[in-house]
Amino acid sequence: MTGPLHCDLLVIGAGSGGLSVAAGAAQMGARVILVEKGRMGGDCLNTGCVPSKALLAAAKAAHAGAAAAPFGVGYAAPTVDFERVHDHVHEVIAAIAPHDSVERFESLGVTVLRESARFLDRRRMAAGDHVLCARRIVLATGSRPRVPPVPGLDEVPYLTNETIFDLRERPRHLVVIGAGPIGLEMAQAFRRLGSTVTVLEKFRALPKDDPEIAAIALAALRGEGLAINEGVEITAVSGTGGAIRVAYEDAAGAHSVEGSHLLVATGRAPVIEALDLDAAGIAHDAAGIAVDARLRTSNRRVYAIGDCRRGLQFTHVAGYEAGIVLRNALFHLPARANYDAVPWVTYTDPEIAHVGLGEAAARERFGDRVRIICQRYDGNDRAQAERATGGLFKLVAHAGRPLGVSIVGAGAGELIQIWALALARRLKLADIAGFIAPYPTFGEIGKRAAGAYFSDRLFSARTRAIVRFLQRFG
Repeated sequence: MTGPLHCDLLVIGAGSGGLSVAAGAAQMGARVILVEKGRMGGDCLNTGCVPSKALLAAAKAAHAGAAAAPFGVGYAAPTVDFERVHDHVHEVIAAIAPHDSVERFESLGVTVLRESARFLDRRRMAAGDHVLCARRIVLATGSRPRVPPVPGLDEVPYLTNETIFDLRERPRHLVVIGAGPIGLEMAQAFRRLGSTVTVLEKFRALPKDDPEIAAIALAALRGEGLAINEGVEITAVSGTGGAIRVAYEDAAGAHSVEGSHLLVATGRAPVIEALDLDAAGIAHDAAGIAVDARLRTSNRRVYAIGDCRRGLQFTHVAGYEAGIVLRNALFHLPARANYDAVPWVTYTDPEIAHVGLGEAAARERFGDRVRIICQRYDGNDRAQAERATGGLFKLVAHAGRPLGVSIVGAGAGELIQIWALALARRLKLADIAGFIAPYPTFGEIGKRAAGAYFSDRLFSARTRAIVRFLQRFG
């Protein structure tokens, strides 16, 4: 190995979290080394958020004709050039890639090493022929698809989010194992692009979402022709490319489905095996690296952020954690991560968005003092104009403050943002009810829900008596 390279901050992994740390630290004057053996931008840019949303946009365009009839507009059935869809997805990746490129980070003063990295001891790492010595180390190695132990699965060709965006030919029949956000987003996209789609889920579809909210989304997906089977146990997978058979059992007995392609979307596993964490005294298990509230590992000079540590796995969480690490590592401030106001969105159509406590968790903590306020989209004028009335806004509140919000419907991912701010800044419902929302907008749905919290008191017999009394004085 060559002589050691010294730096203030050593970042392992060039996904969203690692890039945010490296860019921020370098621009604030720290000496930074960034190590990445794969593609710059990580999962989010190359195989996750960016390509999936680009594919969903193509699917939405294909579905536009079917959604136009209520407006009195008719289209012929769409012609899908799937190879052009593939090119669209990769053009979007290419348009964003320069922001995450080696060239950009080197221009910021970051030393970028295209190598894999492993610990030599508690303070040193090896990357290729280099020994790296750093004051602080940040692990941001991300995650990979978790593949379930299904008999025969390792003997057939299957897709994951890392390979599905390379398809140039539309699947005739896509079988999806897993009905979480990734599985259902891809299922709807391919259905709208012309594939037959069957989804198999061991538990409940969208298991992390409020059941009332999830039911509305699932009804919409099934209405588009998706076969979504819940509570199934997959017993075997067999066949070859173009003819893959999945055998499963449910309460009604044994079944099987044959598809041309198989997508496995059953969660994520941390990428930590090659780091040799034991050499650095870093506690970890199959769920990821253990960290404290300051995102420090059991080796206090090493931090872990994003999907490689135990906890929430979202791009925006990794970006948030990057700021926590910078305050700790560069400024020695005791900044702590707080996940009470982390929003998440499932980009099906209709979208699902959530922040804070759900109804069940809130009732467990506060009992009968919790109030649930629901506003249906069909009571919103903009939703009526857009023919997007099949949504629901659900507010969980206590003592005049929001505890959580769940939304299913058009623009849910946009509507949730003000509520993430409200929870993060501990705003009162009166603050939301009192702001002026432009008319007509979907945003009025949340404002109306906040106002409804006060309706019982505002329109009570006591209020009417006070008003009648005051009117006597002119």
